[in-house]
Amino acid sequence: MFRWVWRIIVGTAGVLFALTAYTWLTLPDVRPLRTQMPSTTAFMRMRADEATAAGRPVVFVHRVVRYGRISPTLVRAVLVAEDAAFFEHDGVDYDELRESIEINWARGRFLRGGSTITQQLAKNLYLSPSRNPYRKIRELLITRRLEAEISKVRILELYLNLIEWGDGIWGAEAAAQRYFGVSASELTAEQSALLAGAIINPRLYSPARPNARLLSRQRIILGRMERKAAPIERSAAPPDTGR
Repeated sequence: MFRWVWRIIVGTAGVLFALTAYTWLTLPDVRPLRTQMPSTTAFMRMRADEATAAGRPVVFVHRVVRYGRISPTLVRAVLVAEDAAFFEHDGVDYDELRESIEINWARGRFLRGGSTITQQLAKNLYLSPSRNPYRKIRELLITRRLEAEISKVRILELYLNLIEWGDGIWGAEAAAQRYFGVSASELTAEQSALLAGAIINPRLYSPARPNARLLSRQRIILGRMERKAAPIERSAAPPDTGR
C-alpha cells in the first residue's frame, strides 16, 4: 500500500514538473513588444475566424497611435474602470483578485473577474477568453514577463491600441473615429467614460447606441474620474520612450 501511494505521489510530482517546464518553455517572448506594435493579436485572429465560420465578412479597423496622442481623459477613464491600481501593482492586483474569488465562491459561479490591464493585455495578445485553469496559469506567467520586460506606460500604450472596442474595431484611435468622428487625442471626458464603460463587453455595449447599462457605467466612471483624477493623471503623464 505504501509503495502504491509513493508511486502516485512521485508520478503526480513528475507530471506537474513536466507541465510546468513545458508551460514556461513555450511562453511567448515579449521583448519585441518594447519597440514593436503587433499587427494582429490572438483575439483579432479569433474574431476573424468566427466571422469566416459564420459566413460574415471580416471587418478589421485598426489604427495605431502613440501614447502621447491619446487623450489623458481616456487614460484616466480606462484606469478607473479597469485597473485603478495599475501603477502600484506588479501585474496582479491581489486585493481585487481575493475579493473576486470571495464573491464568486459565495455565489457559486464565476460572475466577476479580477484581471488587471496587464493580464487583459496578455490574454488579448496570446490567449483566448476561455476560463480554463491552465489558460489562466499561462496568462499569469505571461503577465509577469510583460511586467518584467516592459514599462508600465508601454503596457498601457499597447493595451489602448490593441483591445477590442466593437465588431472589428480595435484600439482607441479606431474607436474614437468610428463612434465620435474625432481622433483619440480629442476625446472628451464623457466620450472617454463611454468608451471605458464598453470595455467590459464591447460586443454587447456599443458607444454608438449606448443602452441603460452602459450609460450607468459612464456615470459611475465619470464620478470616479473626478475623485481620482489628480493621482492617476500624474502617474500616467510620462511619455513612452520604449517604442
